[in-house]
Amino acid sequence: MTTDVRAAAPRSAATIEEVAAAAGVSRSTVSRVVNGSTAVSPTALAAVQRAITELSYVPNRAARSLASRSTMAIALVVPEDISRLFGDPFFAAVVSGINARVSRSDYVLNLIIASSDPGDKTAQYVRSGAVDGAIVVSHHTSDTFIDRIAAVVPVVYGGRPTRLVEGDYYVDVDNVAGARTATEYLIGRGFTRIGSIAGPPSMQAGVDRVDGFRDALAAAGLEPGPVAVGDFTVESGAAAMREILAGGREFDALFVASDLMARGVIPVLETAGRRVPDDVAVVGFDDSPVASTTAPALTTMRQPSFQQGERMAEVLLERLAGGTPPEETILDTELVVRDSA
Repeated sequence: MTTDVRAAAPRSAATIEEVAAAAGVSRSTVSRVVNGSTAVSPTALAAVQRAITELSYVPNRAARSLASRSTMAIALVVPEDISRLFGDPFFAAVVSGINARVSRSDYVLNLIIASSDPGDKTAQYVRSGAVDGAIVVSHHTSDTFIDRIAAVVPVVYGGRPTRLVEGDYYVDVDNVAGARTATEYLIGRGFTRIGSIAGPPSMQAGVDRVDGFRDALAAAGLEPGPVAVGDFTVESGAAAMREILAGGREFDALFVASDLMARGVIPVLETAGRRVPDDVAVVGFDDSPVASTTAPALTTMRQPSFQQGERMAEVLLERLAGGTPPEETILDTELVVRDSA
């Protein structure tokens, strides 16, 4: 009895090109499906999945990396102090969203905290070819090293850059509209001496939220109450509140540009004999877990932090797959009414 050697020989692994041909789609469409992108029509998705099953296609990450000179790695660059990164629930939600989306692809996520570095090490690392792209969150006007990163790899920003240039991709919420809604809510409740604790002017969210606050007051024919600036931390909110109280200007409500700053505001007001909301109404921004644990529970503007993170990663993965996602992605905010206003 003889053995048919040809029949026993293992079949060579299917290639991405063969899957594309069998499915009747482009190579880039197969790549999007393999990487978990949602930017594929249901018909194309079904055809690719069927071809993958029929051909027993297994993505070979190592081979793809060698062929394309890619690393299959993405950098998440955070130009903030490490305590700020892990102490702010907003960051935690955004990073969770980014990680959830990247984990559904073949890419790995590298976290780079660039707080103690003027950016030189970070830029050098990225420019060395260690990653294929980068997501940058919580960036400031002074973080010019990001320009050196964007010159060599695709970058997606979490939040609109303060120095927006043509070709920048970013995911954000409508901070102006959110702040306007928060202030209009206070105006609708009958408050007329509305102050604010704004975010840092080095961040576009800080600028946009104070603009929305001023827009709402102007439309109502009201003058802004006292305004002080914080940096989105509890400590800065408390310091800004003490500054406003020391200034002596009267106010009956406050729009505070982050929940963490609002958490710092309320105890300072109460120490000064100003009860929330009986004497001063307070509205925050974020609807992070802080909002429901503050006493009283915080009325605030909800921003979909987890979804923002997912979308940042999605946009970058689409770019890396050769797609053309929108340069600007703006998500909506929503007023959540609790006890503080």
